[in-house]
Amino acid sequence: MAMTIQELHRITDGFSEKRLLGKGGFGTVYKGIFDNGEVIAVKKLHNMPGLVEDQFKNELLNLMTVKHQNIIRLVGYCSEAKQIVGEHEGKKYLFYREERALCLEYLQGGNLEELLSDGSRKIDWEECYKIIKGICQGINHLHTGSKDPIYHLDLKPANILLDRNRIPKIGDFGLSRLLPSTETFVTKTYSGTTGYMPPEYMHRRQISSKFDVFSLGYRKLVPEGAVKNNVDRKITGNSEMHQDSAKMCGGKSSEEAYYN
Repeated sequence: MAMTIQELHRITDGFSEKRLLGKGGFGTVYKGIFDNGEVIAVKKLHNMPGLVEDQFKNELLNLMTVKHQNIIRLVGYCSEAKQIVGEHEGKKYLFYREERALCLEYLQGGNLEELLSDGSRKIDWEECYKIIKGICQGINHLHTGSKDPIYHLDLKPANILLDRNRIPKIGDFGLSRLLPSTETFVTKTYSGTTGYMPPEYMHRRQISSKFDVFSLGYRKLVPEGAVKNNVDRKITGNSEMHQDSAKMCGGKSSEEAYYN
């Protein structure tokens, strides 16, 4: 559903601070409330010509392509140009400013990074496994759910959103790529989050399905103290989780994905 910037301005109370949900490198997220009470998240992109345009197209088109319970749902979007009068060195100029925003389902549970870093919010092993399984199912759908695979390329805890029941949903598709085949692809650009990028991408700019599997395996989703069960089970569970997560992603373990 296409929306105007005026509509988004109205439902976010003028993009006010009290509606602020979070900030990222390419945009700011606000809570939007329609007249009927429906709540959405409005991601208003920064005005960065060229770069933000690519991010917007990637996220919009890829989210329009996928429908899955573990992938955030696109509600609408806004893309329009406004004429602005500006002044430079005493002269007035008329120029266009692009207004772009993505409207997404609103998830009350925050993100996985917040959950893992908050020591007061303990989770047991069963719930932890449910979150891991949901992420893997979402990745598997991106990679195999259509003729052309979609690679997320920025899979990290901050980009895993949670609903009120802690059902995980993969979000932030700004760096994602839809590729014409499952073959390894070499890109000229270099972007992502340090630590979550596999060595073959950092050194040779190679992109494949192994990228997302590596990102998932890099950060142990069960940090010390996050699970309420005993230490022995955490150690055993971690090992089992790592193997099971790869199987649920439709591929190998992260070690196998990298070394083979």
